Amino acid sequence: MNQIKTVCVYCGSGPGNNPRFVDAAVALGKSFAENNVRLVYGGGSIGLMGAVAKSTLQHGGSVTGIIPEFLRARENALTSVQEMIVTPDMHERKRLMFERSDAFIALPGGIGTLEELVEQLTWQQLGRHHKPILLANIDNFWEPLLSLLNHMRTTEFIRPTLPINVLMADRVDEILPRLRSAVARTPEAAKELAPEVARKL
Repeated sequence: MNQIKTVCVYCGSGPGNNPRFVDAAVALGKSFAENNVRLVYGGGSIGLMGAVAKSTLQHGGSVTGIIPEFLRARENALTSVQEMIVTPDMHERKRLMFERSDAFIALPGGIGTLEELVEQLTWQQLGRHHKPILLANIDNFWEPLLSLLNHMRTTEFIRPTLPINVLMADRVDEILPRLRSAVARTPEAAKELAPEVARKL
């Protein structure tokens, strides 16, 4: 796996209270389109989810939305995407998002964003995949999480033998170069989720 063709973005279904969050989502979508990277995301048309997807489309890019049936109305599924997959539940959604992505980005978001991010970090830590994971630390949004991870290290709950390998970018223009650098070092065998893990998602 020496290139990135698809990237999964986890982010809020709301815009947050900082205009830079939406600006970053829009810039990220533009970057995907300009670099021929397909966006994989949660399928909604509102908040940061909608901003990154609409921007990707507006700049000529490709988008796959993956949304569970019960959220289609709540998150106003974006019908203009090239591919919309409706799943029966959240577990199937997350499994498909993993399978269809070469890397993961977490923009600012809430509990759902955090849950999806932490799951990928957990499976990576346990050696179940080696796809790069990047925190888009817009206006230091993820600093509290980074402090918590550091606290977990100092209290020895994150052991040296099971490190957390997470990339960081403060600006959108840093994101794809850092993901590409990381993915170039990823073995092809690591592209697939272990079968026993996939069944349990």
